[in-house]
Amino acid sequence: MTEDRDHTHVTRREFAASLTGLAGAAALVPGGTLLSREPPPSCELPAPIQRLRSMTAGAVPIGDDERRGRLAKAQRLMAEQGLGAVVIEPGTSMVYYTGVRWSQSERTFALVIPARGEPGWICPAFEEARARELIRFGTEVRTWQEDESPFRLIAGLLRDRGALTGRVGLEEQVRFFVADGLRKEAVGAELVSATPVTAGCRMYKSPAELALMQRASDMTIAAFKAAFATLREGMTQYDLQDNMLAALRQVGGDDPWALVGFGESSAFPHGSVQPQKLKAGDIVLLDSGCALHGYQSDITRTTVFGRPTARQTEIWNLERRAQDAAFAVARVGVPCEAVDAAARKVITDAGFGPGYRVPGLPHRTGHGIGMDGHERPYIVRGNVTPIAPGMCFSDEPTIAIYGEFGIRLEDCVYMTEDGPRFFSAQSAGIDRPFG
Repeated sequence: MTEDRDHTHVTRREFAASLTGLAGAAALVPGGTLLSREPPPSCELPAPIQRLRSMTAGAVPIGDDERRGRLAKAQRLMAEQGLGAVVIEPGTSMVYYTGVRWSQSERTFALVIPARGEPGWICPAFEEARARELIRFGTEVRTWQEDESPFRLIAGLLRDRGALTGRVGLEEQVRFFVADGLRKEAVGAELVSATPVTAGCRMYKSPAELALMQRASDMTIAAFKAAFATLREGMTQYDLQDNMLAALRQVGGDDPWALVGFGESSAFPHGSVQPQKLKAGDIVLLDSGCALHGYQSDITRTTVFGRPTARQTEIWNLERRAQDAAFAVARVGVPCEAVDAAARKVITDAGFGPGYRVPGLPHRTGHGIGMDGHERPYIVRGNVTPIAPGMCFSDEPTIAIYGEFGIRLEDCVYMTEDGPRFFSAQSAGIDRPFG
């Protein structure tokens, strides 16, 4: 697998809050903690949102049998890659393999998955009782006191699993101080990237994962329809953001987020902090999603408030052709970068760009999606990872024209042996965002 260049992770909710002035459903307090604003009582919501009902009935969370299969696959991939073990800090990969949710702090809490044998855990001693309540895979929990080194314990666990003198993989979200501490204690071990193992599991979604992502997508489309029904002259981007967040909560979405752009601000791919009030003829761009049992949706719809101009319609249609071109190229065995190239060619052939220049497509055509809103594979130039069944990614070739408007149509796809399938039906026209 060819590694691409995106190694950071910020939740879409945090990103949406930071780029929309924090006036929607969240705010920052000293220390940078993001707090949800109290949602309004349901009786105060606009009627289209009040009419929504939860859509979560029958959705089945990932079970431990599936997680056992994930651990077994990770061990097979470790053997193929010549790794003796993988070290994982709290985060999505820890949840993926074990179901354990633990907040990161300066106190090291870690999971070690060996190539052979059961997983082991490193935990602050005073947290052991709580950790044992959560841990269902692996019985060994090695604890460290406040004046002791957790990295020495990790090294000891690696030694006892026969992995101390070989290659040890670090999951890509492992922080530097943990990697550095382990490097000093695990003398003789070669610390390398665990991405071929972790991405080698997480990039390929199971039927159970796809079912959750499909439901999250259906919930998001229902919320979109209700939120767009609240468009009115003079509303701000934060009004629409609040309405979308409320709609997502009504249908049962967890961790909802929304990015909004009106008029000229729709050219900013992730929104503008400038005050915006909706008026007739404005482009309306709404990018939003939520989670269901830990699996994400991510959809963008662009329409116009009132009657579209010929220019707006022309660019909207060009965007739809670019989205279609990306979808058409996405076939099993094709490199990820070819999907980006196909969408970009449509846009540059129309006189925009070239490359990432604006007016044009200023970002990659898509990103993987699953438990994280942005994860591998990335649909970007230079990523030659071959597309394979089970991969899920967005198809969103924005056209940004600063000073005028922007158009983005975003639908996520999942790959089958016979080609891609959309989780959500594409927009049919600038005045028909839902077909």
